Order: sequence, then structure tokens, then C-alpha cells
Amino acid sequence: MDPLAAGGVDRRGSGVTAPGALRAATGCHGVRATARIVAESDGRGRTALPVLAGEGPLALRRTRATGPEARVIIVGAMSAPLGGDRLAIHATAGPGAVLHIGSAAATVSLPGRAREQARYDVTLAVGDGAELHWLPEPLIAAAGSDLRMTTHVELAPGARLVYREEQILGRTGEQPGRLTTRLTVRLAGRLLLDQQLSFGPGAPGWSGPAVLHTHRAAGQLLVVDPAFAEKPAQIRVLSDDEGEAVLTPLAGPAALASAVAPDGLRLRRLLSASVAP
Repeated sequence: MDPLAAGGVDRRGSGVTAPGALRAATGCHGVRATARIVAESDGRGRTALPVLAGEGPLALRRTRATGPEARVIIVGAMSAPLGGDRLAIHATAGPGAVLHIGSAAATVSLPGRAREQARYDVTLAVGDGAELHWLPEPLIAAAGSDLRMTTHVELAPGARLVYREEQILGRTGEQPGRLTTRLTVRLAGRLLLDQQLSFGPGAPGWSGPAVLHTHRAAGQLLVVDPAFAEKPAQIRVLSDDEGEAVLTPLAGPAALASAVAPDGLRLRRLLSASVAP
């Protein structure tokens, strides 16, 4: 992530470790860091956060919220992920909780001294009657980087999910790095969605007309809601000079919007328009 905070807590040792010192201490082997979020209903119509623990480049901040939800922002305490880094976020919304998770800025995947692939693993669990909104800013694959990002989501019956991911291939005026993502979602133990995408150098056909063609931004917005069981989403196609998007119902109470666009701003507009009433 872009460096926004002055320092981070190194929970493998004691005290506060400056980002530069943490990166220097890990040398060419990369940073290992895991952030954990647990949200629970407090029994009074609000959501408590009994666990809010960041580590290394993954700093967590609770922000002001209204109504029953709790809001958490992920703040990049140092540049990450770089080659060889191993980052992870585990977030759980217990039964009846409402949790919104976002990020303060885009995450930029960068090349590092280690010639290894970086890993970023996200695990989300949503209990019965709970609601989780995962709405981070885009992931940018800078030139020379190599990142594999996986997201595993486990939903209990009656859970609600709004999940957005956006990938930008290269910063302005540069070639993209290598980016592979996989999203796996299970509802009540049954597979709802399992999708892998791969872009950048070495990925077959990613820039061809069947995939991105001239576009350099891709994303998806997944909505899981029990209300879709009674009234499924209708197929919707959006196509103009700003890109293309399609909204499709899934085999479950869910709908998936997928879009490609020339840049992140137009990608966000397409994703939002595809799920608008």
C-alpha cells in the first residue's frame, strides 16, 4: 500500500517499529504480516470490534459510523506488497453484526529486492444475519511486480455480502506487472463462485480481444443477499466508449457485476451503474 502512516506495530516483537526498520530487518526475504478483524453484535443494535489488530504494513483504524455498523479502514503503514512479501487479512462478522471495510488509498504492488512472487491472502467469514461490505480502493500492478492475491469467503445462511475488487494494470504511462487473483465464495458450505484471473507478462491472451483488449482496468462487484431468492437480479449489459460491464445472476441469492474500462475512474462508474436500481 502507499505509505500513509508514520509507523506500524510489529507484533512479532515488542513496541513500535518504524516501517523502514521493519523492511530493513526482513532484508530480501520480504515482510510477513497478518491483520485481524472480528465484529460482533453488542446486543443493543450496534456492532462491536473485540479484535482489531494490524501488523507491519497493515494498519487498521476504526472510523465514525452511524446506525448498527462498524467501519474499519486499512491504512498502508509502509510500501507493500513488494516481491517476497506475505500479507494476510482475516475478517469475521459474527451473527447479526454489520461490518464495513475499506482502505485509505490504492494498494500498489511493486517489485522488490526478492525475485519472488508476493502473496496477499484475504479470508472473510460472515455469520447468520450478518452483513459485510468489503470495498477497498483499487489494486495497482506496477511494472516489474508479481503478485498473487486470493480471497476466500465463507457465508452462513442468511448472510449478506457486498464485495468489490478492482485491478489497474500499470501506473500511468508504464507497462503492467504480473497479477493473478482468485476469488472463492461459499454459501452455507456450497460453492457459489470460484473465479481466477491473470494479467500481465506471461499471462496467456490477457491483452487480446477476448479479455481486456485495449483496456487496462478490470473489476467485479459481487452482491449476496437473501432477497435475491425471491426476486433474482436481471441480466444487464452496459457498453459505451468508457468500457463494458455485465450484471449476471448467480446460482444462489447473488448477482455478479464484471467490468473492463480504460482506467480506474471509469471502471468504478461502470460497476456502480451496473448494480444501480
